[in-house]
Amino acid sequence: MEEPDFRKMKITIVGLGLIGGSYALALRKLSPKKIWAVDIDKDTLETAKRKGIIDEGFSLGTLPLKDSDLVIVCLYPELAISFIKENLEHFKKDAIITDVVGNKKKVIEEIKLFLRKDLDFVGGHPLAGKECSGFAHASADIFLGANYLLTPVSGNKRESLQLLKKMIRGLGCKEAFCLDPEEHDKIIAFTSQLPHVLAAALINSSGLKNIDNLIGGSFRDATRVARMNVDLWTELLMENRENILTEVEVFVDNLAKIQLALQKEDCVTLRAILEQANKEKEAFK
Repeated sequence: MEEPDFRKMKITIVGLGLIGGSYALALRKLSPKKIWAVDIDKDTLETAKRKGIIDEGFSLGTLPLKDSDLVIVCLYPELAISFIKENLEHFKKDAIITDVVGNKKKVIEEIKLFLRKDLDFVGGHPLAGKECSGFAHASADIFLGANYLLTPVSGNKRESLQLLKKMIRGLGCKEAFCLDPEEHDKIIAFTSQLPHVLAAALINSSGLKNIDNLIGGSFRDATRVARMNVDLWTELLMENRENILTEVEVFVDNLAKIQLALQKEDCVTLRAILEQANKEKEAFK
């Protein structure tokens, strides 16, 4: 199989926010023939072009998609589905399309219903980001050392996966993992979405005022992701709510065990719970 050559490729990024902007910056390392962007914010497009981050910006996908070999859709889940559907006729024949959406099952199932047979959509999810959003915070370094999840399904071409894996390595990511979309959503519910739920609940739980100078590192670490893109995370949590509710129930059960041990002044049980947590944490290293 011929090795993908990005120097011959024209790439379009749809949505030039934090992740899309970071993609544009990081892709320069691969020296593609063209990097184009589609976004509704003309100021962002002009800034990106002026700084040499993109070669050209477009408010509509009509022109760039017809010549793009690879399209990276960096939009919220519903917007990603809508963009691909509404621009279906404009995609170049045999183009590869990928996304960065945090939930995969619904997005992939819906896109498969209408996708042209000559196009190949491969779900993707970089495990990278920041608490802040928007193009102004974009950075090529966001991908360095991060893992990247791909969710191929029946019908995806081997060549498409090979190209995306090479791109992922080129971005500076640590490793690419392939998961079933349903398995992806179950895992992400625990490893990413539950922590966001817990951070929001924790920071909303205190009635204390003026405690900024009295907060230690543990509280800051535990609530770091409470500063989030609210519109995006509302959509992600609602879309994957069944998996998240399962994880919340397990968490509440574990929290109740600690609560009961404290109520009963049961040091033996409390110590056993904390020792188990220590062991589980070690396993994550």
